[in-house]
Amino acid sequence: MIHAEQKIKNLLRLVAQQNASDLHLAVGHYPMFRIDGKLIPHKDDEILTPAMTKDISDAILSENGKKNLMEDGHEDFSYSLEDKARFRVNVFFQQGFISVTFRLIPREIKTLADLSMPELLYDFTKMSQGMFLIVGPVGHGKSTTLAAMINEINHTQDKHIITIEDPIEYVYDQDRCIINQREVYRDTKSFSSALKAVFREDANVVLIGEMRDLDTISTAITAAETGHLIFATLHTNDSPQTVDRIIDVFPAHQQNQVRSQLANVLLGVVSQRLIPKIDGGRVPAVEVMIKNHAIENLIRENKSYQIDNVIETSSAQGMITMDKALSELVKQGIVSPDTAIAYAKDAKNFQTLLER
Repeated sequence: MIHAEQKIKNLLRLVAQQNASDLHLAVGHYPMFRIDGKLIPHKDDEILTPAMTKDISDAILSENGKKNLMEDGHEDFSYSLEDKARFRVNVFFQQGFISVTFRLIPREIKTLADLSMPELLYDFTKMSQGMFLIVGPVGHGKSTTLAAMINEINHTQDKHIITIEDPIEYVYDQDRCIINQREVYRDTKSFSSALKAVFREDANVVLIGEMRDLDTISTAITAAETGHLIFATLHTNDSPQTVDRIIDVFPAHQQNQVRSQLANVLLGVVSQRLIPKIDGGRVPAVEVMIKNHAIENLIRENKSYQIDNVIETSSAQGMITMDKALSELVKQGIVSPDTAIAYAKDAKNFQTLLER
């Protein structure tokens, strides 16, 4: 067991030293680092055996975590390396063997400027109520962007902030705000349960790590209606899909009412991707939708498919399409055309934007 503990500590130190985002441990493979989006085997180590991954999981899991792993086939939790680095961890079974994935959570919470995110995102932190969503695939910086926005409020306003996460990722140093961070399954039984309690906790701002189900989405909309500023993530690709996902989770007989509620409370949607740069590293490409009267009406009238047209013609308001954001990165020499087109929503439109 001591050997397993030392092995994982050595590997996690390398994650931090090499600026990797993730560490993957799977039977039959070398330990794998994800650096700038690419998986790189650590061939200075040995190929992992079933006994090794089992020993590693035993070394980092609590007794309750081991029980959950056996019952559910997977377990999520956070792990600290000697108070020097924190990781989000998932232990899971695959083909009867144990695999482990670690994601590095940087200790420093960067600003939106540090992250090369649009400055207009600061505007959403100044709202008194409503719902702001960041969407995109796993591993493309949604949590990092939200942490920057929450920390902006922490340093500039006098608010009570509650975060509901699974597990807790960034840990905030309280400044002007009171910040209570609740971890699902440790501090509360579910996202929806914690969110319902917010109404009795005098919260101004609520961060929801992920809106996963009907109960959570419904309660989040109600909270946004009743004077709370809600920040949350969804695993959707863009603004129209985000609106559809929220509406579609409700039974058919409720959907018209929910469209009206969402049209009222939604402040904006940011869809982001981390794109490999020509000179190494990654840079965000960001689609920004800010709700205006046109978008509000499209949501009410079940015409979300027309939202892209409004974004495209509303650049003066700060909106930008993903294809436009990608074309700007290419024109600035930051991203290659071949890389950018792989992330474009419409290849023909993207080529047209490049030629302008």
